[in-house]
Amino acid sequence: MTDITATIDAHLAAYCEPDASRRTDSITRAWAADGHLIDPPFEGQGREGIGAMTDGVLNTYPDHVFHRVTTVDEHHGYARYGWELVGPDGKPAVTGTDFAQIGDDGRLVRIVGFFGDPVPAEA
Repeated sequence: MTDITATIDAHLAAYCEPDASRRTDSITRAWAADGHLIDPPFEGQGREGIGAMTDGVLNTYPDHVFHRVTTVDEHHGYARYGWELVGPDGKPAVTGTDFAQIGDDGRLVRIVGFFGDPVPAEA
């Protein structure tokens, strides 16, 4: 993949895909073999570790769907975007911002995720 928005959307789709084969395909398309996904409660190293993280999300949040809620802001091999995890009732269960590093082949090398809205600066 060379379109970073499509790559990130494939990454987010993997979290929502209950079919293990399609989920693995999305992870393979989006992630470098040695990719590293870092979220506040967990880390996944390599495609298998990232797949294990998606399994955890699917088990904890059944029938939820990730949506990218911002455009992808990208430069010099790095990107950021906002997302929400939406429940069957249409309400966000979790929101956050991810920062991504992109490899020369357009795949994700690393994502560091933050939950919730950015912390405001003190006045």
